[in-house]
Amino acid sequence: MKHQFPFQHHTRTTRLLTEGKPWKVLVEFAAPIFLSQLFQQLYNTADSWIVGNYLGKEALAAVNSSGSLTYLLISFFVGASMGAGVVISRWFGAGDPERVSRAVHTNILFSLICGAVLTVFGVTMTPQILRWMQVPEDVLPKSTLYLRYYFFGSIPVVMYNSMKGVMNAVGDSRRPLYYLIVSSVLNVVLDWLFVGVMGLGVEWAAIATVISQTVSAILCLRQLTKKGTVYRLEWKKLRIDRQSLKEIVRYGVPTGVQNSVIGFANVLVQTNINSFGKLAMAACGSYSRIEGFVFLPIMSFSMALTSFIGQNLGAKEYDRAKAGARFGIIASLVMAETVGLVLFFFGDTFISFFIKDSDPEAVTEILAIGLRQCRVESLFFFLLAFSHAVAGVCRGAGKAIVPMIIMLAVWCVLRITYITVAMAIDHNILLLFAAYPLTWFISSVIYFIYYKKSNWIHGFEK
Repeated sequence: MKHQFPFQHHTRTTRLLTEGKPWKVLVEFAAPIFLSQLFQQLYNTADSWIVGNYLGKEALAAVNSSGSLTYLLISFFVGASMGAGVVISRWFGAGDPERVSRAVHTNILFSLICGAVLTVFGVTMTPQILRWMQVPEDVLPKSTLYLRYYFFGSIPVVMYNSMKGVMNAVGDSRRPLYYLIVSSVLNVVLDWLFVGVMGLGVEWAAIATVISQTVSAILCLRQLTKKGTVYRLEWKKLRIDRQSLKEIVRYGVPTGVQNSVIGFANVLVQTNINSFGKLAMAACGSYSRIEGFVFLPIMSFSMALTSFIGQNLGAKEYDRAKAGARFGIIASLVMAETVGLVLFFFGDTFISFFIKDSDPEAVTEILAIGLRQCRVESLFFFLLAFSHAVAGVCRGAGKAIVPMIIMLAVWCVLRITYITVAMAIDHNILLLFAAYPLTWFISSVIYFIYYKKSNWIHGFEK
């Protein structure tokens, strides 16, 4: 007999992922997440394109050199807040609105505190961190300026992702999409206005992003405070519930650590890229903006699987959870590899979109380096997709510690060891690029064994 849900009638703001054909439910739920990720990517792409075309290669290198660092610092807090999504989807699937409410209020307050901490740390430590990353001296002033202004927007970006996670957990992936479309369009308009029309400096690209992120956070907050929703945020209830915080930390901190591990490894990779000079920085940064679009289908299905698995295991729909996991993994693989093939054959066209410089030789060199990275990595995106999809299943099953351990061991320790040894033997940028497909392959093998052999389906019971 199916569970009876006391808040089933809230069809406009929630959706039960325990009903309907699993593949159809996942596609319908993942599609808005995919589009949300697409518009999120526009933030970074707009910065790079407008800065690169109007302010030159030094400014482009400054923006690009900041990407891996912002991912490292922000991704931990975003990942930690994802633990609330696991908790909320579980209790929503089990039909317990009181537990849902407690988790929501705990998560919002916890995220607000995390955003404030990140703001102070990021603004204070920016110059020192960039020096540790060996950012060239001619790029350092603009990198520092851009990154400091970016960190002033830490609270909105952490809060937006936190509130988006709450809505996704109860099956609402459409409203976060609408809010992100508004803020992404605003970001592009402000970038063009500040940098392209008014001719202001690189820091104004960061200011445009902060303003846009603040708008998306305010729109989410407005939705969460509406009456008649299971996740309604009431200011008088805003407090830390110990049991909810314990569960959020249990499921969220491993995800935050996992994200930071990936970010830390990327910072070290960026440090090595910086050693090849500003043309390599501009090239790899431009390629990374394009590669960001590969993550769209990967992350949309990974996030959808987390909510889907969480709700169905909460409702003890075990066979349905298995069916959804199989479909989500396969769909993620197919979509990621399709994008990879397009990049392999047309990578030069996409990379050239970001490059505009008065020096033809510099343009040629930037394009050549970016295309080399594209050719080394793009055919192996299916491995990246598999690892992220199974990680999404693990998180939904309350096994967030598993992807954390795998990412720490393979995507951090092994990747860094390989790069250190390879660069000592031969300072060749191709060896640097090879670190990614190599570690994607190893992590995929481990994930495959875990997925087939472990009892993840009963993760919450244990």
